[in-house]
Amino acid sequence: MEPFVYTASPGRVIFAPGAIARAGEEIERLGGSHALILSTPFQKADAEALTNRLGGLSAGVFTEAAMHTPVEVTARAMAAYDAAGADCVVALGGGSTIGLGKAIAWRNDAPQLVIATTYAGSEVTDILGQTENGVKSTVRDPKIRPETVIYDAELTTGLPVPMSVSSALNAMAHAVEALYATDANPITSMMAVAGLRALRDALPQIVEAPKDIEARSDALYGSWLCGVVLGSCAMALHHKLCHTLGGTFDLPHAETHAILLPHTAAYNAEAAAGQLAPAAALFGGDLGGGLWDFAKSVGAPMALMDLGVSETDMAHAADLAVKNPYANPREITRDGILELLNRAHAGARPT
Repeated sequence: MEPFVYTASPGRVIFAPGAIARAGEEIERLGGSHALILSTPFQKADAEALTNRLGGLSAGVFTEAAMHTPVEVTARAMAAYDAAGADCVVALGGGSTIGLGKAIAWRNDAPQLVIATTYAGSEVTDILGQTENGVKSTVRDPKIRPETVIYDAELTTGLPVPMSVSSALNAMAHAVEALYATDANPITSMMAVAGLRALRDALPQIVEAPKDIEARSDALYGSWLCGVVLGSCAMALHHKLCHTLGGTFDLPHAETHAILLPHTAAYNAEAAAGQLAPAAALFGGDLGGGLWDFAKSVGAPMALMDLGVSETDMAHAADLAVKNPYANPREITRDGILELLNRAHAGARPT
């Protein structure tokens, strides 16, 4: 057994179909009495339904959450929080909404309740990624981590299958990188492999029967595990590339993760063969190729060019990616990254 350090992260998880009914008591448990409900414009109706359910515990809704957590949106949300006399936030949705709740809490230490409706995993981390002037940066702080998360599989049965697939592959990327993280340990590695297995098994069932509550529950379970390891371990090349592409070209977060995952896994496959062996075994022994085959089988997006970026953009992205690179098992070189990005741009199977 190699020496290791493991620090457990605080947090309360409510996991059950129908658990949204407990939102009011969880707000009160946090000491809140006037919660600002956050969502994206797409989930405005859901946020309004929740505020009606909460009655006097709701201070109103703010429905402008956006990808990559733009600081100008956060500024408007902070103004709405103050104007409403709110004393906590409830983030209803996926990564964009969760990110906004974190951005508010980082600035004013507001207690956070998350009601997760995708497989983002970010709801259990102390990481905030935000964008300003086209540059995405990340910060870590204990007050960024939400205090309580509700996982209610009934809220995910209406999640469109393409969004379910991309969101789940985003979560799987957290687990893959946690296995070769510089601060990996036996506990996080065990959780990472369990999360990968749960999502690998659940996604085909969701594609076949989107309202299958058992499959949806399994996927939420897997995303929770992947989120925990994201918040416990340092991320590497994959997340660096996704932040670079997302912040520079305003690409959709989950889809970018889904496309890049097989290619970043292949890039590190030899250098981290021992750490990645349990994950590779889940996908036929070839992690990069196996993940690509799996993603294709469930209808995931496969090519960066389909997101609207050009092949010439890949050279610019490679230049940015080698600046202040994250720790990574394999050396990060411009030529290596450019080759990776070109294959991901074309949607070619990693070799």
